[in-house]
Amino acid sequence: MKHDMKIVCQNRKAYHDYSIEETIEAGIQLLGTEVKSLRDGKANLKDSYVLIKNSEVILLNCHISPYSHGNILNHDPLRTRKLLLHRKEIDRLRGKMQQKGYTLIPLKIYFKGPYAKVEIGLARGKKQYEKREAIKEREAKRDIEKAMKRR
Repeated sequence: MKHDMKIVCQNRKAYHDYSIEETIEAGIQLLGTEVKSLRDGKANLKDSYVLIKNSEVILLNCHISPYSHGNILNHDPLRTRKLLLHRKEIDRLRGKMQQKGYTLIPLKIYFKGPYAKVEIGLARGKKQYEKREAIKEREAKRDIEKAMKRR
């Protein structure tokens, strides 16, 4: 059974600031108005991060705008949301996070069929010189492709 993916929002800056070692798909526990707001594409992953606390995975600082047609039952835009993963995955991630320099970052929120999912990445922060090297490599690759196209 194939589901089509509708991407709601992406954290593009994460690929610049971190080197992503592995990605994991997680479900997300949402309220009704949050789901409707996500379907409208009103979410932002900037400055958001993931923590493992009491063997639960929690998404913090993810901004999901209040639903436009919501009433007094509308949600708090920056509330903490629980991510849904299997116990084995959580334990494996906790073990890797105890290694120096690793952190969990949400990379994108998307719908897979009727379900909202979050792709989280196990990442290690890049130093300033590593960021500059990545930019140089990208520009060099672009120049090579331009030269090949001209031939």
